[in-house]
Amino acid sequence: MNMKPIPSLFTSTLLTWYSKHGRHLPWRTTQDPYAIWLSEVILQQTRIAQGTSYWLRFMEKWPHVEDLAAATEDEVMRMWQGLGYYSRARNLYQAAQQIVTLGQFPNTLSDIKRLKGVGDYTAAAIGSFAFGLQVAAVDGNFYRVLARYFGIDTPMNTPEGVKLFAALAQEHLPEGAAADYNQAVMDFGATLCTPKAPQCTRCPLAETCVARRENKVDQLPVKLKTLKVLTRNLSLYYIRWNGKTAIHKRGSGDIWQGLWTVPESEHLTPRLRKAAVLLQKGVKHVLTHRILLADFHLLSPKEKPALPTDFIWIDEKDIENYGIPRLMEKLISLAQPLQREGIRP
Repeated sequence: MNMKPIPSLFTSTLLTWYSKHGRHLPWRTTQDPYAIWLSEVILQQTRIAQGTSYWLRFMEKWPHVEDLAAATEDEVMRMWQGLGYYSRARNLYQAAQQIVTLGQFPNTLSDIKRLKGVGDYTAAAIGSFAFGLQVAAVDGNFYRVLARYFGIDTPMNTPEGVKLFAALAQEHLPEGAAADYNQAVMDFGATLCTPKAPQCTRCPLAETCVARRENKVDQLPVKLKTLKVLTRNLSLYYIRWNGKTAIHKRGSGDIWQGLWTVPESEHLTPRLRKAAVLLQKGVKHVLTHRILLADFHLLSPKEKPALPTDFIWIDEKDIENYGIPRLMEKLISLAQPLQREGIRP
């Protein structure tokens, strides 16, 4: 029978460790809910190093939520460019407008969760960091640390698992120190109790960790495989005509909703497709739910080609003013130097 670790030992050990080894991050020096919310949205699916630079740029350009709400969606999407998961940027922009309409940043858990794109974790993080709410912010680090320390093999991505881990995280929440507790578990999971190659020999919880004692560290947490990754093939065409190029804004429900992209095969006539030059074949781009394999083409027609009505023609040099996905950046980086070198297919 597993020995149940002493709850106060788990929490107090983590807080002691955090006081010495916690990461120094710029949004931890403020209780401004806007700055904290912005960091949480940016850091979803983003590494700290990359996310920090984006957070600093956002805060410099839009230091207050009113500034962000007054921007255009294109401006926000352009600033977000390179972070991926662009629904986060759209939700961020819409939520900023919600907050301005409310007249203040919501300060209860239920009201914070009403913001566009804010779920249980993000609401708990904002609530505890900005307003001192007594709530555990359960993210992937929490699942991993709790599963290993308490020896829990209930799958984390099942209704039972979600409920179990949320209750356990809340049970060990120290009174009046929710922010430090949440940040301690995040940092502990990110630097010591990592998904791969955890630093068990340096872990202050090693002696009472069930997974360590039972040699199950690499088996926990348990997550059921539910995601099916699909492969999608694309043919993308950078068109150069009279110093201009053609782009259009992707519609709702698309993988690049709200971003600007170049024409694909279905937008061109067979004659135009045949006239294009292949720049690179099978460029791989990995998204959460699919893998994209793209063929890059350059087309320089003598006459302006007919395209669907939602396409616009812009000066080539102005494309940097439009929010485009990373895959388009790769295509442009290949196509535009040909113009500077005077090469014409």
